[in-house]
Amino acid sequence: MKPRFFLALLGSTLLCLGCSTAGSHASVSARPAAASTHTGVTAVMPRQAHNPLLLVSIDGMRNDYTERGLTPTLQYLAEHGTRAGFLRPSYPSITFPNHYTLVTGLRPDRHGVVANFMRDPTIPETRFSMFDRATTGDARWWNDGKPLWTTVSEAGGRSAAMFWVGSEAPVHGRHPEFWYPFDISVDATQRVDNVLAWLDLPADQRPHFITLYFDSVDTAGHRHGPDSAQLDRALVEVDTALGRLLAGLRARRLDDTVNLVIASDHGMLATGDDKVLYLDDHLDASLIDPIWTGAYAAFDALPGGQAQADALLGKHLYFECMTREQIPARFAYGKHRRVPRYHCMAAPGWQLTTRDAFQRKGHALQGEHGYDNQLQAMHSPFIVHGPAFKRGHRIAGIDNVDVYPLLAHLLGVSPEPHDGQLAATLDALITPPEERP
Repeated sequence: MKPRFFLALLGSTLLCLGCSTAGSHASVSARPAAASTHTGVTAVMPRQAHNPLLLVSIDGMRNDYTERGLTPTLQYLAEHGTRAGFLRPSYPSITFPNHYTLVTGLRPDRHGVVANFMRDPTIPETRFSMFDRATTGDARWWNDGKPLWTTVSEAGGRSAAMFWVGSEAPVHGRHPEFWYPFDISVDATQRVDNVLAWLDLPADQRPHFITLYFDSVDTAGHRHGPDSAQLDRALVEVDTALGRLLAGLRARRLDDTVNLVIASDHGMLATGDDKVLYLDDHLDASLIDPIWTGAYAAFDALPGGQAQADALLGKHLYFECMTREQIPARFAYGKHRRVPRYHCMAAPGWQLTTRDAFQRKGHALQGEHGYDNQLQAMHSPFIVHGPAFKRGHRIAGIDNVDVYPLLAHLLGVSPEPHDGQLAATLDALITPPEERP
């Protein structure tokens, strides 16, 4: 994008910062909400934490979406910051596992959020659902990992979550100091305004680490497909919100102060009504308990169903079934107690389900993810911008576990044990760690 056009965009966005949001569907006030009850922090964050760090996720943002000419703000950030060749998700390439990986640096098989829906033999009285606030707010489902905001709080800093997987639970006894329960009706503009409101706080109250989450690109991709006009409109919506964010930072003279990290949880692949596979065609579906269906199906056998489930193991037309012990090692998945016994992977672009699950959903998705994390269609952009990062630079593709050690380094906190490598992102930094005074 030409600089003149971007400056015009920033200028027009800046004028809107004072506009009323009363006509939006936002149910969250722009006023910072201190929803955490944790107090008594006495430690002091290191010097390098004085630069606020903002982690942004654009859910379902496929890596090549930035090539459509619809995201000038992202293009500007990439041209004036550093971009990776790609960001590869962990397996399975779905939302909850990968968002928790970004803030823990652990593969899903280690942090325990193995899917958006789960069962756990140590919590037999319930099953986890991404739609059930009672379970998303239950720390037992999250405590196998420690999110970065908890580590920051333990180090004497402050964090804020404008929606993020895991932030609604007191993980290891702590929420972020500021957080909101997820509400899909809160539009992108209001989410940005809440982040800016946190940055307006006095220096001794302002969060050091902030997360910002956008879901509309993923929703449009599922409902209408990755090549749809609806998805293009969602890209424009989110990019415009990011332009508003940059304009807000500039108005506050924070544009050269905040380090911005933009990532995603996964990409998206076109599918449709003609690419639906039913487990019912191969076994009695009443004898299994399907925990997850879609790009893969994960299920346990009910009494009397093990023989039929075992008979399904192996390769079939457009899908392959295995026990969790047989999942290839490269997926780093299958050892956690929450992974169901049987795991069937659909071929790219196909959906694997049961007729009952399909009827409850009512229609086939037009876009899907959860496939092999090596597929390019599952990869996302990774763009960093701010005083810590080189300008107009490009690094090789990275795994999403590599994001966490970079974030911890930027915040100056000691990372928890993790699966990533800081070395994967060092070339993006102006000053390597060993050269810091």
